[in-house]
Amino acid sequence: MGQVLHGCATTTEAVRRAIQNSQESIRSLAKRYSINPKTVAKWKKCAQVQDAPMGPRQCHSTVLTDKEEALIVAFRKQTLLPLDDCLYALQETIPHLTRSSLHRCLQRHAISRLGDMLDTPSTKKKRFKKYPIGYFHIDIAEVRTDEGKMYLFVAIDRTSKFTFAELFSRATRPLAAEFLRHLIATVPYKIHTILTDNGIQFANRKSDHYAFKLLYDRICEAHGIEHRLTRPKHPWTNGQVERMIRTLKEATVYRYFYDSHKQLSEHLHTFLMAYNIAKRLKTLNGLTVYEYICKQWQEQPKRFHSDPYHLTLGLNT
Repeated sequence: MGQVLHGCATTTEAVRRAIQNSQESIRSLAKRYSINPKTVAKWKKCAQVQDAPMGPRQCHSTVLTDKEEALIVAFRKQTLLPLDDCLYALQETIPHLTRSSLHRCLQRHAISRLGDMLDTPSTKKKRFKKYPIGYFHIDIAEVRTDEGKMYLFVAIDRTSKFTFAELFSRATRPLAAEFLRHLIATVPYKIHTILTDNGIQFANRKSDHYAFKLLYDRICEAHGIEHRLTRPKHPWTNGQVERMIRTLKEATVYRYFYDSHKQLSEHLHTFLMAYNIAKRLKTLNGLTVYEYICKQWQEQPKRFHSDPYHLTLGLNT
């Protein structure tokens, strides 16, 4: 392994060792190695041949105070959130906090890797294939209130992460088609692809050789939408919407008790508004869903059929 020397060093470890072991005068050693006599005198007195470490003896931040660092460390250990989520949550308390200063703070305190804190092996994550805005994953889940069972229809855009959901009393083909119509009317840009499973709400069975084309497919065809189906018994193919359904359930029915379907519907609507308008996402480089859609409107206006800025919350919303 090569030696790591100071940038201004004029001697190597071998030369320094030879100087320390030599009985010659300082002047003759300086002439032999073509170095300054002061350098020879310095290494004659030293007991080691390595460069002394440079920089402060105790590492500290030039941006964060000790109290702010203590706050960051305590927040990280208590919440175990990823780096970007910690940044978004702490920036309200520490406005001058940046991603790089937060990362260096976590490194100084040896808590920069969540896998080391949780003692779990790290696995390499596979990224989704990139698609232009307008690729939606759709699925159905069952939820319950005190009034009984309801069906939650959920759609999420693979690229912008825009999420749309509605509650229905049944999970039938006409209601699935109605949900699709509402989705097309709500999204301000053109939907080019939809991915669903092989449920009877979205596709005919294999045995239905002579069945008419579903209303769902006819709506897709009328709006120029490609309807794709997942492989049978491969639910992870539609994993984005599966994960979003779990998020919606954790925020609603898994945490609260609802006396009526109306209460659940109102809470679901409030959560989706906060998710689409206010929540900053790591996968969108810290932007909210709404901010990302507005950015795409500026970069690719041809993909939009209405101005997304009209979705901005105001006094009358």
